[in-house]
Amino acid sequence: MNGKIFTLRNLYQSGTEKLEKAGIREAKLDAWYLLEYKTGISRAVFLADPDREVEEEKAESYQKDICTRARRIPLQHITGEQEFMGLNFKVNENVLVPRQDTEILVEEALKRIRPDMKFGEKKQMHLKGTGCDISEEALKVARENNSRLGTDARFIKSDLFESVTEKYDMIVSNPPYIRTEEISCLDEEVKLHDPWIALDGKEDGLYFYRLIVKDSIRYLNKGGYILFEIGFDQGKDVSELLKNEGYEEIEIKKDLAGLDRVVMGRYNKE
Repeated sequence: MNGKIFTLRNLYQSGTEKLEKAGIREAKLDAWYLLEYKTGISRAVFLADPDREVEEEKAESYQKDICTRARRIPLQHITGEQEFMGLNFKVNENVLVPRQDTEILVEEALKRIRPDMKFGEKKQMHLKGTGCDISEEALKVARENNSRLGTDARFIKSDLFESVTEKYDMIVSNPPYIRTEEISCLDEEVKLHDPWIALDGKEDGLYFYRLIVKDSIRYLNKGGYILFEIGFDQGKDVSELLKNEGYEEIEIKKDLAGLDRVVMGRYNKE
């Protein structure tokens, strides 16, 4: 015991200052999230009683987490969770941390589903779905989230369609799409801590789109949809890939920043 008194206010202030000094872009927000995570207090409680004392053990644990975040370790790797589509997902270094932009992809998929549809990615409502990934570690996390969220999806290890044997009414994919040479320019939290295999779209960023689009028609029922998340400058190229393979009703959707984020198409052939 060192006799030092820790309050919500001084912990938050010192945490913010340390993160700002480390160059963390959203220092105030991250300092708050870590304080909330470690103490369990709400924003309302903080505002009503900022000088509330915090137990020394919790305070020191918070300070330790702040130091970890200052080393550019992603916030989600410290808390072990990330909210996405109103649900709380477990995350770690083996998976790509879900980001708000990807919610556009999910929202567009939800607009097109019917209760009887079968699709490749995850379960929603009464739907029968299959999640595929080449990483067994990523699949382990997906299965844990499946149990936590009370869904009943099936997960298989597969290099793209390698182990897929069924046909679906919808395929939803967020493949690696960053050009290899551009990965080194990303934030440290991404380039050093997100799985490289989930980022690298090879030389032009379109490598996996070409493979998926080419093979996808063998795994879609007539009238089935395919939806991709894309990089901001890939809408035209991915649309062209879909068109060349016989897809119709091709659309590009923008994210909240007004950038191209999702490309989708429908396959109406037998």
